[in-house]
Amino acid sequence: MNVTLAEINALPARRFISLLGGIFEHSPWVAEQVASLRPFDSVDDLHQAMVERVAAAGPRAQMELIRAHPELAGKAAVRGELTPESTSEQQGAGLDRCTPDEYSTLTALNQAYREKFGFPFILAVRGHDRQSVIREFRRRLALSPPEETAECLEQIYKIGRFRLDDLVRKPGT
Repeated sequence: MNVTLAEINALPARRFISLLGGIFEHSPWVAEQVASLRPFDSVDDLHQAMVERVAAAGPRAQMELIRAHPELAGKAAVRGELTPESTSEQQGAGLDRCTPDEYSTLTALNQAYREKFGFPFILAVRGHDRQSVIREFRRRLALSPPEETAECLEQIYKIGRFRLDDLVRKPGT
């Protein structure tokens, strides 16, 4: 579905939440919290309102949001259990076409990452390929848990913006 910002602003709250509930992975509460702030003047304003709600939600809700994300090239992807948005994003980075060696490397990195941080590695993969994803994995494994939590949230904000840009069409297009 592709809608204008004016159409989003005019939706009944339930439809707004349904439409935007997947912008932040399995976390419709973000859309729910910004529904009453409409109308938004721009996609930037809508995205910023959503980011502010996540930032204000506190560490527990933020960690639930982080943990709602799938592993990159993980078991859920192999089993076809990702959301349509995550499937498309991972395919765009070529993660559905990993060689056996790449898949083995990503599996080991996912495991090491989860053991260190206790949540899945999150990367806004648009613009990445398999090798840059692996490099980013390795770089971020060196971060401290607080640094990595902050990095995950920044990546989630980027993913949310990409998803909004894919959803909202410019007027007249």
